[in-house]
Amino acid sequence: MLLFLSVPQPRPPGARTRAGAARAARWRRRQRLRLQQLRRLRGLLRGLRGRPGAGSRRRGRMALCGQAAGAASLPSELIVHIFSFLPAPDRLRASASCSHWRECLFYPALWPQLRICLRVSPAEQPRLEFLMRKCGWFVRELRVEFAAENYLSGGGGPGDGSGANTGTGGEEVEALQLSTRWLEVLRTYLELVLCVLVSIRNNRNLQKFSLFGDISVLQQQGNLSNTYLSKVDPDGKKIKQIQQLFEEILSNSRQLKWLSCGFMLEIVTPTSLSSLSNSIANTMEHLSLLDNNIPGNSTLITAVELERFVNLRSLALDFCDFTAEMARVLTDSNHVPLQRLSLLVHNVSVMHKSLDNMPNDEHWKALSRKSPSLRVYIMAFDIKSEDMFKILKPSIPLERIHFDSYITCVSGAIVDLISRQYDKFLTHFILMNDVIDTSGFPDLSDNRNEDPLVLLAWRCTKLSLLAVHGYTVWAHNLIAIARLRGSNLKVLEVTEESIDFDQGELADQDVDPVHNLIEQVSLGLGQPWHAVMDIESLSVFTEPNRHFYREMQSFSEDI
Repeated sequence: MLLFLSVPQPRPPGARTRAGAARAARWRRRQRLRLQQLRRLRGLLRGLRGRPGAGSRRRGRMALCGQAAGAASLPSELIVHIFSFLPAPDRLRASASCSHWRECLFYPALWPQLRICLRVSPAEQPRLEFLMRKCGWFVRELRVEFAAENYLSGGGGPGDGSGANTGTGGEEVEALQLSTRWLEVLRTYLELVLCVLVSIRNNRNLQKFSLFGDISVLQQQGNLSNTYLSKVDPDGKKIKQIQQLFEEILSNSRQLKWLSCGFMLEIVTPTSLSSLSNSIANTMEHLSLLDNNIPGNSTLITAVELERFVNLRSLALDFCDFTAEMARVLTDSNHVPLQRLSLLVHNVSVMHKSLDNMPNDEHWKALSRKSPSLRVYIMAFDIKSEDMFKILKPSIPLERIHFDSYITCVSGAIVDLISRQYDKFLTHFILMNDVIDTSGFPDLSDNRNEDPLVLLAWRCTKLSLLAVHGYTVWAHNLIAIARLRGSNLKVLEVTEESIDFDQGELADQDVDPVHNLIEQVSLGLGQPWHAVMDIESLSVFTEPNRHFYREMQSFSEDI
């Protein structure tokens, strides 16, 4: 049975007079609008009327999306509003409904921030170009990470010695293949960086800009990176173009508040920040400039340049670049109090730069008086103990410290010094030692009455994260740490290979030492606990530069 809707057509009132004619015209327009609405309703009712039987179910559903009341008829503002409630993957799937929805997908209000993690692979370039072409001109927050190690699956850096011993000829072939792969990585890396910078060169809405380049293997090889660059870019045109684009972005910016560039090969130069206008420099809130490839006599920012950044609330630099003169600038009355300071102490920098210009204890006291809420995060990579004793001044408001090493181990005296000097501030303590010889890990408690890690847990009452790998942690000391800090210790990560047991515990046949350790630590923490079976399961296990960059980002954002 069909349902027909009709509207009677009565004679318009007052149609014989001039004023009545105008009223009649308005009345007819209203009637036409009502008829259009009723026709749309009739189309919808026709779709609802049919009972889906054999072969008609699909037609019944399609009638609901007809032209009368379909998705394409919704106004763009409503579609954008619907998209705003969806996560990015669902938003992309919903945009496949029709061309109208697809046009609304890249509305600027839907993409205020863009966070991209890229493999340095040629396959990423078309997708990156499409995304940056759509969003690069309006995005307000852009964070891009380039990851080289995902691309080089199955091999480390040049000269890593991996692979079977196939003789001199085989080694030469393998070295040639690896060199070719790295040349391709570097060539692709430069193309991807150019794609990002070109797309945002005229973006005046940019407020946060973060770049991280995980080309650390090339950077840590010193002259090797220059050798590859000379092959990929022999006349230096691409590098010069990248540097000019970066400076152009800084000079064109009108709202930039956050600038972070970490380990981006040959992008930031000592003159890059001079491209920022005084008005932007005066309103900048976060600044992070890190690069292991800078020559020993150069720095990415000087104390004179830092004087322009009067509104800086968080700062991240190489420790050797943070001088006593910079500390004095930050204590000036025209600067707002600094809230977060992240410092990377890298063995490469310490070898080529001097520690003589670093702030002394009086400078740190002045900084703390100027900024009572100042907190410091330090990551030390392969730093000798004698250098750490020079660096760790008593008045540093140290909240987080991370030791990572392949060669130089941290001594128990350093851990004891940290627990005594920073007991009021320390919340994160990470101890990583990726030694090649696993026959015996260093024991911090050797020739000591008390274990330094236990003393750290006892003295540092705010400790919330403790992660250890590559150092011997005795089972009874681990239980003591869990009992001392209890539920306040949110993260306790110790690899299984780092845990050792006393002979007395192993000799007791009535108690399983491993089960007893798990039970006692879980009781102490007030939550289930297990040793980390695989080092890659550690929350802090990653390439050191990458971990510092990510931790610095979260540390600085937590103001």
